[in-house]
Amino acid sequence: MRALNGVSFELEAGKTLAVVGESGCGKSTLARALTLIEEPSSGSLKIAGQEVAGADKAQRKQLRKDVQMVFQSPYASLNPRQKIGDQLAEPLLINTSLSASERREKVQAMMKQVGLRPEHYQRYPHMFSGGQRQRIALARAMMLQPKVLVADEPTSALDVSIQAQVLNLFMDLQQEFNTAYVFISHNLAVVRHVADHVMVMYLGRPVEMGPKEDIYTRPLHPYTQALLSATPTIHPDPDKPKIKIVGELPNPLNPPSGCAFHKRCPYATERCSTEEPALRLLDSRQVACHYAEQFLDGVA
Repeated sequence: MRALNGVSFELEAGKTLAVVGESGCGKSTLARALTLIEEPSSGSLKIAGQEVAGADKAQRKQLRKDVQMVFQSPYASLNPRQKIGDQLAEPLLINTSLSASERREKVQAMMKQVGLRPEHYQRYPHMFSGGQRQRIALARAMMLQPKVLVADEPTSALDVSIQAQVLNLFMDLQQEFNTAYVFISHNLAVVRHVADHVMVMYLGRPVEMGPKEDIYTRPLHPYTQALLSATPTIHPDPDKPKIKIVGELPNPLNPPSGCAFHKRCPYATERCSTEEPALRLLDSRQVACHYAEQFLDGVA
């Protein structure tokens, strides 16, 4: 089984790459691989040109320092028995030679940046709301000023009323520290708000990747078209046809031959069932579809 296959992308400082797709497409596996939480059982994983499998202990420590993560659940990602101030100071304790007073000063400065008060330093996670906990999780991830922050569905467990506040905080900190983000989400409305580039994944592989506006205004892969078609809009276009995805995501233990999407694709031909499309450059993005040119020309 290949949970991830042929996933390659570039990140730019201060920019956000959003990774989207159905549950089971490999988004969270990608997040765990990037942060070295879960190492690949086979194949190759390179971060910034560094082969992870061949990295020594010091190199792995640096990779973990440079790539931090904010998890989906603000309730499960914090230690319930440890005070917030201690949890925020822990990355500094492990990775720096700062004194206790210097660590406390840095923690309090970061707490202020994410909208927490000084008295919160001595409190425990159960004393905070979900939105406050996610602010704490974000502060902890940013304590070492990483080069890359991986955010795995960071607002999906939050009340809709505070999602926008947390998203704006993510964007403010990105501007402050010039951090590259990998933002994983199934919410395409949220993605359009935060992303610079979008990568659409299906069954562990990228099927379309490019600038956000190009992906949203003219998607070239049928799967991307279907995802966007299913996204509610305030002013829907009655003349725009709805594209429905039929069936379930295939079993990754027994993936289909040819294009992995062909059994659910309304445009599939015999070629799609026998020949796997390569991810290739077309227009302003990369796309893995034999007939992407027809969508570009408006033929299909």
